[in-house]
Amino acid sequence: MLEQPTTSSQSVNTAATVNAILAAHPAAVAVFNAFGIDACCGGDASLSEAAHRDGANLDALVAALDAVILRQEAP
Repeated sequence: MLEQPTTSSQSVNTAATVNAILAAHPAAVAVFNAFGIDACCGGDASLSEAAHRDGANLDALVAALDAVILRQEAP
């Protein structure tokens, strides 16, 4: 079963695929690179699956993605 976001303040759904997150937020590529998430060949995996597969801490990954998204959306 896929994990869902743990708090209502999270904007990234952990069930969304890496590719979907990148399509909506291209700047997220820097976060995926920093966490060692394979966004090329592994982009069809959910964020939760990708974090598990690539050994990334899911909570830290979501927090970093949220920060990038908030910076993008800031006026």
